Amino acid sequence: MKITALTENTSENDLECEHGLSLFIETERHTVLFDMGQSELFAVNAEKLGLDLKKVDIAVLSHGHYDHGGGLRKFLDINDRAKVYMSRYAFEPHYNGTEKYIGLDVGLKNRSQFVYTDGVTEIDDGLTLHSCNARRKVVDLGSFGLNGMENGEFVPDDFRHEQYLLIEEDVKRVLISGCSHKGINNIMAWFNPHVLVGGFHFSKLPTDDKLRRLAEELDRYDTDYYTCHCTGVEQYQYMMQYMHRLHYLSTGKTIEV
Repeated sequence: MKITALTENTSENDLECEHGLSLFIETERHTVLFDMGQSELFAVNAEKLGLDLKKVDIAVLSHGHYDHGGGLRKFLDINDRAKVYMSRYAFEPHYNGTEKYIGLDVGLKNRSQFVYTDGVTEIDDGLTLHSCNARRKVVDLGSFGLNGMENGEFVPDDFRHEQYLLIEEDVKRVLISGCSHKGINNIMAWFNPHVLVGGFHFSKLPTDDKLRRLAEELDRYDTDYYTCHCTGVEQYQYMMQYMHRLHYLSTGKTIEV
């Protein structure tokens, strides 16, 4: 299985990057696009990397934030064949604080390519989406000021719109997460995969004992971590002191797992 970062927050080559995430995943049977970044940049970089978005047969939106679904319209323009799997709650309003709207373009809501998910959704053998909304949290990291709206009032986002892609191939369980808003430590307790790819949403955490404890807990799993996006570069470098199988997946980089 090959996983290429079409865009994330950093770049180690001549490709442009942005605050967002888009992964191009090639399995034995499918070509999967996981998230589309915040703009059309994912498509620009895919072309530069020689990756054909028209060959994508499955697309997944991890959650309803602009930096993961901002390129959704562009993908639909390129590919009118692939089903796009997203949570039934993805188009609910999402805010950073009470003023900045960070949700999706609601004008796209009724597109025929969309498949709305809830709970556990089996896409195909070895490809399953999980929302984990009923799972008990081991660690509560809070919402970092991110809000939803209920009855006209702002409420802390419970991230019921977030989902994770579990790929089971060659006896390996590979979990793909966008931002891990429900808590990467919780997600690891729920799935315990061989490989975890995605953001940890630690960029707002200070590099102190709390982050050290979280890193040490993650290091107890027999898991290879490929992190990116909202983990934070400073936080990643700090966690490297306590995690022995932690790697960074920057824009344009391809890993084989």
